[in-house]
Amino acid sequence: MQEANLISVCFVAFISVFGLLCFLAGVMQLITRLFPVRVSQVDSAVAAAIATVVTGVIPGARVTRIEEER
Repeated sequence: MQEANLISVCFVAFISVFGLLCFLAGVMQLITRLFPVRVSQVDSAVAAAIATVVTGVIPGARVTRIEEER
C-alpha cells in the first residue's frame, strides 16, 4: 500500500508542476503581447564589434552592410 501512495504523490506533484508551468507560459505570452519588442537599427557599438571580428578573422575584408535576418 505504501508504494501506491508514493506513485500517487509523484503523479500529483508532476501534474502540479505541469499546471504551474502552463500558467507561467500563459503569463509570458500575455506580457509579450502587451509589450512587443521594438525594432531598432543596428547599434554603432555592435557594428564596430562585427567589423573588428571580420577583419580579425579575414584580414583585408571590409564590412559593407549589416542586416538582421528574420
